[in-house]
Amino acid sequence: MDEPEEPAPEEPVPDEADVDTVADAVLTASRLLVAIAARSLCTVEHRLTLPQFRMLAVLSALGPAKLVDLAEHLDVQPSTALRMVDRLVAARLVGRRHNPVNRRETELTLTVSGRRIVREVTARRRAVIGTVLRRLPPDRRAALVEALEAFNRAGREPRPDGGDPGPDAPGWSDPVEEAGRSVSRRGPG
Repeated sequence: MDEPEEPAPEEPVPDEADVDTVADAVLTASRLLVAIAARSLCTVEHRLTLPQFRMLAVLSALGPAKLVDLAEHLDVQPSTALRMVDRLVAARLVGRRHNPVNRRETELTLTVSGRRIVREVTARRRAVIGTVLRRLPPDRRAALVEALEAFNRAGREPRPDGGDPGPDAPGWSDPVEEAGRSVSRRGPG
């Protein structure tokens, strides 16, 4: 007589309480990081918004980029990215040039001033963050590095050294869309 087949193991369902606890901790940390970033931007000679600085930082990490690729990395519409680029070009922080391989494409690059601002603001942020991190014991700092690297890979954030941010890069996914897919994989309720 045949033995009854064991049901296939289901994909592990994330503990939503755990996800909520982690999300709360990340939101709290992000408030601190946004405050540090905002204070660091106040000292540059150009008035920049956080989204404009993020565009500069992403361009710094990616190198020359097309507008559509930059918009995808920033998770904004190309028209929104174009308005941001226009302001940054007017401020002489971003340059436009024709792609030497395909003259119909325009490449966006940081200017010398744009690179300097990214370096200066990043150095200020690094100094303040370093002060906060020194309050943690070394073993907690090591655990934080591991957790943040995993978080950055999951969010497909470009690495500052221009390295590969993960298998799904470039770009971002819509977290709401992703959440919907995970619900449909598990089934309702």
